[in-house]
Amino acid sequence: MRIVAISSSPRHDGNSWTLAEAAAKGAREAGHEVETVHLSDFVDGMLDDCRRCRRSDGTCGIGDGYERLLMEHIVPADGLIIATPLHWYGITGRLKTFFDRLFCYTAGSSPVGEQVSAALPGKRVALMISCEESYRGATLAVETQLQELTRYLHQELVGVVVGIGNSRGEVESDPSRPLERAADLGRRLFEVRVTDYRLDTPRSNRIWGPQDATASWSESY
Repeated sequence: MRIVAISSSPRHDGNSWTLAEAAAKGAREAGHEVETVHLSDFVDGMLDDCRRCRRSDGTCGIGDGYERLLMEHIVPADGLIIATPLHWYGITGRLKTFFDRLFCYTAGSSPVGEQVSAALPGKRVALMISCEESYRGATLAVETQLQELTRYLHQELVGVVVGIGNSRGEVESDPSRPLERAADLGRRLFEVRVTDYRLDTPRSNRIWGPQDATASWSESY
């Protein structure tokens, strides 16, 4: 499988990048093809008014590397490792811009809209967060935002790793061993079972092991 690890930190050697590298290492150990990218190498311009900056042929007029990142790296990928430091209890501004500008490439007025919209669903996503606060609530908004983004895109958020640290590389000293957990998640990116039940979802009474897809919801209680 092809995986892209995306670091959204303005620092190229920070803690979120360290987490992304650990997850990428685990994925490579599992035999997957992994590339790592820095958003700052591709994304400069923020989402603007498409009526003002979209070119006459429908292409995006923001002159940075966003389209190259999307079409050459994200679209062909089977899985994504997304890494962000906690900025004001949210994702980085550059990562938010990355998601904002998906609009320009999924809209019907885009010449690649159908291609991008068809390629985004089905990807498996792992989230890495570096944070200097051990308070559990500090990163919940980020986890919720990525959960809803992946659900909207029909992707699967398979796991979240939070590492505590501030100085460069300090996340390695976190006694909860986030680098080990990141590597393990990278190894199992395409193996983690993701469940999102509704009242009428057919499901087995087994969590692990062989699944009986014909079981009704009542048999799970």
